[in-house]
Amino acid sequence: MTEIRLRSLKGIDYDVMAEAFNDAFSDYNIPARYTTEYLRDLVTRRGYRPDLAVGAFDGARLVGFVFNCLDGDAAYNSGTGTAISHRRRGIARQLMQRSIETLPAKRYVLEVIESNERAAALYRDLGFVETRRVQCWTYEGAASPLPAASVDLDRIRSWCDAAPTWQNDVASIRRSLEPYTVVGDERGAAVVFPSTGDVPLLAVPREHRRQGRGRALLAAAAAVAGKRLRIMNIDDRVAGVAAFLDACGAQRMVRQIEMVRELP
Repeated sequence: MTEIRLRSLKGIDYDVMAEAFNDAFSDYNIPARYTTEYLRDLVTRRGYRPDLAVGAFDGARLVGFVFNCLDGDAAYNSGTGTAISHRRRGIARQLMQRSIETLPAKRYVLEVIESNERAAALYRDLGFVETRRVQCWTYEGAASPLPAASVDLDRIRSWCDAAPTWQNDVASIRRSLEPYTVVGDERGAAVVFPSTGDVPLLAVPREHRRQGRGRALLAAAAAVAGKRLRIMNIDDRVAGVAAFLDACGAQRMVRQIEMVRELP
């Protein structure tokens, strides 16, 4: 058995990362089939720092990873995985411990699929505390265009009833390599990435709710994307959003647990 070496992912190509990611998540509830470009765009949007990310190498092969991201004094784990062939060897724990010890941040944020009890137990054992549960949805309903808008992203965020998760917040949207479209106006607006169908923000001011505005924005986002929408990590505590998505015919996918650890 060869020795597993840990080191940063600085200089590691995205195609190597994508191969390792797809291997590690191939047997999950929603198997990963990420292209190199998709993974690159995803982690870039989240603030990926290859010098702070950690990989486990068996010879030249990347067999484990933590894709760490940074924004100010907060760090975000954009994915932890171990190759199927190398599980049950404590690699994920070693990668996470190295991250905790080296990240230049005050807090460390991650999400884990609710049904992944083994991973959730590891994170709790490492000092992570649950902060909330979030739901993931898809939408393939009616599509009806609205004009593109110039509503400021911070303005849209101010209409949200709960703080967006890391990958849906304004800073992440602005970091994205792929273009996004804003539809709506001061009565409500949505942000959609046409290439993926991702909708990180959709919000309506309180005074304009219950007038069909949210439904119109969802249909407009679908028209822009021309494909199934992904509405990820909606705060479980905001029951009105779940009721709205249900009423629009959106489908639940999985629930995730958001967890945070304070760093020394």
